[in-house]
Amino acid sequence: MTTRPVWAEISKRNLIANYRALCALATPNADLLAVVKANAYGHGVLDCGTQLVEAGAEWLGVTCVEEAVEIRAACPQARILVMSGVWRGEADAVLKHTLTPVIWEQFHLDLLEAAALRVGLGPQSVPVFLEIDTGMSRQGVRVTLPHSAGDGNAELSKILGRFHTGSPLRLEGIMTHFSAPEVLDDSATDSQIEAFKEALLVTRSLGLTPRWVSAGNSATLIAGKDLPILKAVADSIGSRLLLRPGLALYGYPPRFTGDVAEISGYQPVLAWKSRVTSLRTIKPGETAGYNSTFRAHRPTRLALLPCGYADGVSRLLSNRGSVLIRGQRAPIAGRVSMDQTIIDVTDVTGIEIGDEVVLIGTQGDHSITAYDIADQMGTIPYEVLCSISHRVLRILVD
Repeated sequence: MTTRPVWAEISKRNLIANYRALCALATPNADLLAVVKANAYGHGVLDCGTQLVEAGAEWLGVTCVEEAVEIRAACPQARILVMSGVWRGEADAVLKHTLTPVIWEQFHLDLLEAAALRVGLGPQSVPVFLEIDTGMSRQGVRVTLPHSAGDGNAELSKILGRFHTGSPLRLEGIMTHFSAPEVLDDSATDSQIEAFKEALLVTRSLGLTPRWVSAGNSATLIAGKDLPILKAVADSIGSRLLLRPGLALYGYPPRFTGDVAEISGYQPVLAWKSRVTSLRTIKPGETAGYNSTFRAHRPTRLALLPCGYADGVSRLLSNRGSVLIRGQRAPIAGRVSMDQTIIDVTDVTGIEIGDEVVLIGTQGDHSITAYDIADQMGTIPYEVLCSISHRVLRILVD
């Protein structure tokens, strides 16, 4: 099969090394759920998921049932957490593929119970994780602290009341999502932990003991500040702490706000590459690209790359970003097109059609990271990596 010369190399070695480094931080206080949602943050969910499971990951986290079904065939033994709930028509697939959904709405439970009854499943045979909204106001059952105004935790108690001995549902885990664990000098996470503790008190008062208590991500693991208290929270109801690292798995530890030691030892897993497919020289005063936003001030050598914003090269990098070619930086010239990008290679000698170009990765003494691109775009590395489209071929390398 022939392909366009646009591809991403996924380093098996770096992925496994990053996973083991995170495991070392968790041991013996917690276990890990490896987050592989959004096509493993753009890295390729099937390759990354199978490699992580082979390296020892028991749990994988995905966004939706569709993602979970895709990876189930490749990872038949993994526990797969569907992190954004279930929708109408998905409950049967949850049961068929032995998935573990996150729930927080009554209708989630209605859908799962009805599907379980249709196929004759017995009591407590469908595991779920209950999410608690401790401050994100995004998904989860809201929890109220004892000193707060309002109707207490009636909705939480009502949801928890659905997990009785005759129900086909089993409360296997209870979880929350921190809004800013990388901000070390902020009280937001402390407040969220207090709210989470209250939810666990309600859970225990109703005689429920989930196997897992899940809170915290890459920042929680690497900073380490909240690990002892989260372990104590889990221990308080006889559960095991389950942390959910994502971005650090792929070689991008968080940028912390506050006092933290320099972070090292994590290597980017993805290198995004292309090749020069055409060359031309334009005269001073001539322009390049849509709307003539690039104008040559000297005889200018331009190289064409067969990738554009449909591949994930953001249009925000027009006349701003750069790539690596022959071990040197070359700026993007003009606006990024849907399928093509022009670069200015005037200062790079010997350029030929077929030369390898690095969009993310290392070449010679220079590197371009997802953090570098995010800074140029005014965004975060998550968006940069997740934006690399499915039409960019992923190749697993050693």
